[in-house]
Amino acid sequence: MTVKTCLSVGSLFASAVSAHSIPLPELFQKTWIDGTQPNEPDAQVQSLDRDTFVIRQSIKTNFEAPFLYLIFGRDKVLLVDTGAAGGRIRPVVDRLVKEWLAAHHRTTIPLVVAHSHSHGDHIAGDAAFRDRPDTIVMGLKSADVAGFFGIGNWPNESARFDLGGRVLNIVPTPGHQAASIMIYDPRLKILLSGDVLYPGRLYVPVNFMSDERASIDRLAAFADTHPISAILGAHIEMMRTPGRDYPHEATTHPDEHRLELPVESIGELQTGLKAALDVPEQPQIHDRFIIYPVAPRAE
Repeated sequence: MTVKTCLSVGSLFASAVSAHSIPLPELFQKTWIDGTQPNEPDAQVQSLDRDTFVIRQSIKTNFEAPFLYLIFGRDKVLLVDTGAAGGRIRPVVDRLVKEWLAAHHRTTIPLVVAHSHSHGDHIAGDAAFRDRPDTIVMGLKSADVAGFFGIGNWPNESARFDLGGRVLNIVPTPGHQAASIMIYDPRLKILLSGDVLYPGRLYVPVNFMSDERASIDRLAAFADTHPISAILGAHIEMMRTPGRDYPHEATTHPDEHRLELPVESIGELQTGLKAALDVPEQPQIHDRFIIYPVAPRAE
């Protein structure tokens, strides 16, 4: 879906700067697979540290080319999303778990499979994990997510999820989709933002625009009290040229934007959402993302 109505607002909306804003680091040693080479693997892995891995599904297997996250603690490991149709994510996860266990002179660690949200390009690989030993695959409804993480007042409360010596913050962010969450890792000071905030088209059904605004207001309040070094989302759909996105279902992404977004993007999104945004297919274009209202959805 290419952008049809262009109102460049990047210069019109001032970005709110968190009190804990810190320079955006270079997190990755290599560029990401982007479909521009004749041959590329089904998935690419880059590590943030010895316990944290980012996995990208190849755009040659699915145009969505989502990013997934694998986070180890002492007692369990969390996989965030299982990828889009056409992916082969379980072999990648199994290999990373095996290597981590060998490095720590261990034989087992439980795996928890969660989701940034419940759209198909983030849950298509779930079936491959359902028969995996010592593995829990979380449900897809907001009640399932709230129940698992112990969030009593969804979506107004956040929760803490302890992997064993590594406690993550779970922040509900319904709007793009009803069961959407973000995950904050205090160790690396990264915020995993799913499809709510990433360098691309931020699709929001017009009937859930008020939910989106409330979620981003809560997220901005969270960012005011938690230092964020980088926001890592689930896709890249923008070019390095400010305000330029790839055509919908593009099969190559030359000159991709960085995956990482600065914390100031939260304030920019919060300000942008103050506009009416009640007409589907009328995007609001920013340098690093596009707020894209879409027709009403069931959830």
